[in-house]
Amino acid sequence: MTPDKRITLVGGVMVPAKIKDQRSAELISKACRENSGCMMRARGVNRKEPSDLKYVMVGIGGGLGSILRFWLGTYIGSKMGTRFPYGTFVINVTGSFLIGLVFALLTVRTHWSVNWRYLIPIGFIGGYTTFSSFEFETMRTLQDGQIGIGLLYVVASVIVGLIAVWGGMIAGRAIV
Repeated sequence: MTPDKRITLVGGVMVPAKIKDQRSAELISKACRENSGCMMRARGVNRKEPSDLKYVMVGIGGGLGSILRFWLGTYIGSKMGTRFPYGTFVINVTGSFLIGLVFALLTVRTHWSVNWRYLIPIGFIGGYTTFSSFEFETMRTLQDGQIGIGLLYVVASVIVGLIAVWGGMIAGRAIV
């Protein structure tokens, strides 16, 4: 029995006790479960707003992605040099692939919590990819008079990044 006598649990979902028709209550319950749960009100269905947990998930993912970006960028730069910004290039391409892969997986796996969307693509991949670094490094390269390298970097990043997103989506669809 629920504390509020105006609400009844049907299939693990709270439904107004005023709904006497069991079939209607079951349909409402099913719709709520498929949409990450909801609280029923007399005037209709309202989905629960995501809690403040989404900010925690974005923060955790963003912190981990930023740490990985810094480590990988430093590592690649130490191995390949810094004339061409290889570290940022690799990070942006792999981030593009990952975001394609993750969105393909998350759109098919609808039973996964919405928190995964906050943690991985928004938090982790958002912290991992480096578009602002890309812009800064391009500007610095152009200001240093290396127009050819700057333009190559822009064109390669955009084209290879788009191909990586496409490849990630194909890989994600193949997995599921």
